[in-house]
Amino acid sequence: MPRMTAVRPLALLAAAALGPALLTVGAAGPALAHGAPTDPVSRVYACSPEGGAASRTAACRAAVAANGGPFTAWDDLRVAGVDGRDRQVVPDGELCSGGLPAYRGLDLARGDWPATRLTPGGTLRMTYASTIPHTGTFRLYLTEPGYDPAQPLTWDDLPRRPFAEITDPALRDGAYHLTAKLPADRTGRQVLYTVWQNSSTPDTYYSCADVVFPQARAASPTAGAGAPSARGDRSGGGGAQASPSVSARAADRRTSGPSAQGATAASPASGAPAERSAAGSTPVAAVSREAGGGPSAPLLAGGAAAVLVLTGGAALAARLRRR
Repeated sequence: MPRMTAVRPLALLAAAALGPALLTVGAAGPALAHGAPTDPVSRVYACSPEGGAASRTAACRAAVAANGGPFTAWDDLRVAGVDGRDRQVVPDGELCSGGLPAYRGLDLARGDWPATRLTPGGTLRMTYASTIPHTGTFRLYLTEPGYDPAQPLTWDDLPRRPFAEITDPALRDGAYHLTAKLPADRTGRQVLYTVWQNSSTPDTYYSCADVVFPQARAASPTAGAGAPSARGDRSGGGGAQASPSVSARAADRRTSGPSAQGATAASPASGAPAERSAAGSTPVAAVSREAGGGPSAPLLAGGAAAVLVLTGGAALAARLRRR
C-alpha cells in the first residue's frame, strides 16, 4: 500500500508536466489546414525565408523589422471562429495581418511590396499552397479603383462582394489552383485580398497579394477627330501626324533605360531580382505569371518597344511616299 501511495504523486507530477504539451497538440489539430497564395505571391510568402529575392526587398525587410522576426510560419495566418464575420472581426488597417500581432508587419502602407503583373479583364490563375486537403470557400476581392497603397488597407477599399467565390476546389500537387475572371477597370497597383473560410475547421485564412495592372496610356495631344491612325494614312496624307508626340517619346525613353531592360519575368520564389520602376529606385513588381497563364513581359519596357514600332512605321511610310 505505501508503494501505491508513492506512485500516485509521481503520476500526478507527470500529468502536470505533460498537460500543457497535450493541450498544445489538441489546440493544433484545426491548424492542419495551413495555406497561403504563392502566385500571385502574397506578402507573407514573399517575405518569408522561402521568398527568395523578394524577401530581401526594402518592403520585406521593413515588414520583418516591424514584426520583430521572420515570417517563418507563412502558412499559418488564420483566425478561429470568424464564421463569415470578417468585417466585424478583422480591424481596418490590419486586413493583411488578419489582426494578428505576429503578422503586423504585413500591414505596412507601402507602394513597393513585391507584386505580380496582371491584365485587366484577364484570367486570374491563383496557386494557393496548402499542406492537406480541407473543405471551404475562397473569396477573392480586388481593391477599388483609386486605391492608394500609401494608406492603410481598410474594408472600404474593397467591394462588398467578391469578384470570385470558389468552394471546395481539389488539392493538387500541394496547392489549390483557382481560376477567375478579373475586373476590367483596374490600373496601377492594387491588392488582391483572399479570404479562405474553412468548413472542416473553425479557421479563416487571410492574405494580401500585391498586383500591378498596366496604366492606361494618355492620348497624344496632336490626335483629334478625324486624325490618322498610328499605322499611317494609307491615302497618302498625314504621314507625319502618325508619329507619337515628343512628350510620349521622351516618356518611353525614360522607361527604356537599363532599369526597364533589366526587368525579369521570374517568380519571386525563384530568387530572381524584383523589377524596378523607371526611376530605378523602387521595386515595382517581382513578377510570377501573367494573368493569362503564360510568362509575362516586362511592363515598362513594352512602352519603348511600341514607340519604336510606331516611329519605324511612320518613317517607312514617308520613304514610300517620296518614291
